[in-house]
Amino acid sequence: MTACPDWRAALRAAAGAAFAADACRGETLNFETPAAFFSRLTEKRWAMLDTLQGAGEVAVRELARRLEWDVKHIHEEAGVLVELGLLERTERGGLVCPFDDIHVDMHLKRAA
Repeated sequence: MTACPDWRAALRAAAGAAFAADACRGETLNFETPAAFFSRLTEKRWAMLDTLQGAGEVAVRELARRLEWDVKHIHEEAGVLVELGLLERTERGGLVCPFDDIHVDMHLKRAA
């Protein structure tokens, strides 16, 4: 995940790196600003990712028990992470995090 105000340049750079690579380099999410990043990836959503990473498929009720949240809240928070592609819903209605490693890269520069 990156934060880059010039999303077009970031997309071109990611595409160039992908075509030059011999193997899959993973997926990249880009946010225009750190504020956009933090509005979508909140502390609670990070906790959900942390709980699901490497856990395989987890039922929504079981995830609610593990996080000590209500089921409705799990559905709301998971919806955002599914939309971003960080979680997947299974055919049985469970949730799974398909990533073993999530790397965040952010550069903050003073405006010229």
